This record gives sequence, C-alpha cells and structure tokens, in this order.
Amino acid sequence: MNQIIKNISGVLVAAVLFSSCSKETGPLTDVLPPVPVTVSNAIAYRPEPTVSVSKSAVVSPGVVGPIQIVLSIPTTSKHTIKSITKVTASTSAASVQSTGTTGFYTSAPIPGVGTTATFTTTLTEYISKVGGTIPASNTELARRFYFLVTLDDDTVIITEPVRVLVLD
Repeated sequence: MNQIIKNISGVLVAAVLFSSCSKETGPLTDVLPPVPVTVSNAIAYRPEPTVSVSKSAVVSPGVVGPIQIVLSIPTTSKHTIKSITKVTASTSAASVQSTGTTGFYTSAPIPGVGTTATFTTTLTEYISKVGGTIPASNTELARRFYFLVTLDDDTVIITEPVRVLVLD
C-alpha cells in the first residue's frame, strides 16, 4: 500500500512540475520578426540561406559573377516591401544595425516590388568593396550579406545572413 501511495505521489509531483513550466524569453531566445523574410532563390541552407555565383559568368568586359539575392515576404501578408534600406557584406549583423550613413555595401535604398525586393551585385564588385581575390570554386565568400528591410508600414526587419557559394 505504501508503494502505491509513493508511486501516485511521484506522478502527481511530476505532473505539477511539468504543468508549471512556461516558455521564457531572454537573451538566448530567438526573437522572430513579425513578418518572415525569406530568400526565394536560395539553393541551400548551410544553415543560413545560400545563393550561388558562377565566377566564369561574364557580365561585361572585366566584370564577372552576377550575384542576385531575392528577398520576399509571404503573399498572404498584409504588407509589402517598401525597400531594402541597408546592405552590408560583413561577418556580423552589427554593421547593418548601425545608425551611421556610411560603410554600407550600397549607398541608396533598393525599392521593393510588392512582396519581393531584389539585390544585385557582381563578384567583381564584391572583391573591389571588401578586398581579396576571387575565391576557389566550391567555397563561400568570406563575408555574408546582411539586409535591413523596410515594410510599407515602416516596420524594419533585419534578415538572416545570406551566404554566397562560388561555383566553377
């Protein structure tokens, strides 16, 4: 009889402990944006969205490697993308969060079209802005692209970093 009482008491204590737990938000908790922004032309997630660039693709004489990153929000969202306000090629999101007006990859906002906005650059431009040489095939660019997206209601969203994989 004592064993049965102990078992029932143990189950009750466990039930009370599990039911009293609640999700806490703190410094280590992901804070998700009100509207998710995805990279619709991503070829992989490593774990961030990854787009590819061909270093043998010639854009114009002396310019190689077209890079295109298409940011989109769900079509079911009641919002549209006003612009990609800031773009950085960096190793952390701190650079895109800067309140300054210099040091960004682009100098002017890139307008959105409905629920999408497209950022376009080249491998040649990337190398001229961040330094270095064209990397070997099947490697990622050393820096990731970070975007600050502004919606039509002036909501500001910082996207996940986007990786660029260099092919052939």
